[in-house]
Amino acid sequence: MTERSKVIAEADEKQFDHVLSELASFRYLLRKFLRFSESAARELDITPQQHQLMLGIAGFTGSGKATVSELAEFLQERHHSVVGLIDRAVLSGLVRRESNPSDRRVVVVSLTARGRGILKKLSLRHRDELNRLREELLRFATQGKLKPASRPSSTHTSDKESLFTATDL
Repeated sequence: MTERSKVIAEADEKQFDHVLSELASFRYLLRKFLRFSESAARELDITPQQHQLMLGIAGFTGSGKATVSELAEFLQERHHSVVGLIDRAVLSGLVRRESNPSDRRVVVVSLTARGRGILKKLSLRHRDELNRLREELLRFATQGKLKPASRPSSTHTSDKESLFTATDL
């Protein structure tokens, strides 16, 4: 291997290490948010899956209701798994299920007053958490740095190497 080839290989390895560091940092931030979300749901005596179901019903189609197929897409789950989740949410008083009058084979799911109240509380808490995390994301995007307090600092050679820019957020 020539000297030039060694320099290129070392630069590629350094760039790869930088990409790994950024990906790990970004995944860390995502996990922090997911952990927050799961805990917030449990504090209101619902499962994280029920929270996601209610969010899909209320917001995915923009109509405040959704079919089982739409919810399966939103949740990225199989149809039969979503049916089971809906069944449990109906028993908990979070959602209601109705047949579509124009096609009885299609089931439409909407929130109950109880479900809407819980979703409102969760959504406000999530908005506040996202605002807090936005600061970390923006710092990451502009400085290429996202470090938990206990993690040793890493060096990044330039802002241009960052995977994300402020316009990506």
